[in-house]
Amino acid sequence: MSQAVITSLQITGITCGGCVTALTRLLKALPGVEDVEIDQGSGNTQIRHASDQAGLAQFRQTIQDAGYDLD
Repeated sequence: MSQAVITSLQITGITCGGCVTALTRLLKALPGVEDVEIDQGSGNTQIRHASDQAGLAQFRQTIQDAGYDLD
């Protein structure tokens, strides 16, 4: 069983609560993601996930596919 880790990211382009909801839903749908916290004002994001199932490459792709970017 893998250990849960937290990856911190800075997402740019978040302008409303709908953005937060959409990104949270998309990121939580990735295998191994347990929890997502996104601050609307700053874009600071913390993703708790299984270290062997999800990682930065998947997060970046999901975020960019949704029309946002990482700082």
